[in-house]
Amino acid sequence: MAASPDVVFDLSRSIDTHSASMSESGERAVDGITEGHIELGEQVTWWARHFGFTFQMTSRITEMNRPSRFVDEQVAGPFRKWRQLHSFEAVADGTRMVDTIHYEVRFGPLGQAVDRLFLNRYLTDLIAQRNDFIKQAAES
Repeated sequence: MAASPDVVFDLSRSIDTHSASMSESGERAVDGITEGHIELGEQVTWWARHFGFTFQMTSRITEMNRPSRFVDEQVAGPFRKWRQLHSFEAVADGTRMVDTIHYEVRFGPLGQAVDRLFLNRYLTDLIAQRNDFIKQAAES
């Protein structure tokens, strides 16, 4: 995207930007850091509605190297494990942002079937939607 890594990094760890990007699911911060920029060691609890169900997920920032990367990991929530690496690389025309997500579903074979049938695609689309929002904000 046509913006510096500093700008994209800050938009990516902004609670307000995340909430705005996920408005369709009503996702909002309800505990911990609920506005501004989340920092290393801090955590946030998100409330959201997906597939007609409400979910809460608490994540903590476990690594941060401004402005090249940060990691958030689930400490409580719907996944058995969730780890998301947000990385930012300066390129000739701005910044390349890449999200790498490692997660494990609950509920054994049933959860794995749900993941294969639609959850993985849904999560990929959700992250792409969030990143498109960040791109528009960064370039405006």
